[in-house]
Amino acid sequence: MKLQEMINSLDDLSKEDIAYLFEILRLKLSDLNTNNQEQIIDDDDTLWDMTLRFREQMDKEGVEFIDEDLTNLRV
Repeated sequence: MKLQEMINSLDDLSKEDIAYLFEILRLKLSDLNTNNQEQIIDDDDTLWDMTLRFREQMDKEGVEFIDEDLTNLRV
């Protein structure tokens, strides 16, 4: 079933079923946010902390920049 078909089928549900569906989706989103906590920025993080995490992630993913990537960056 495509997303638009699912959205259209909501019209056929009772208010109770819609509320139940909403609660299930809310819980799923909460689980996703809990699993991705390492990406959440803490209020105590400094620019340097975030820069180090960015560099670690770039290293982990094997992304490399060379001087030519940054040529003419500012115009």
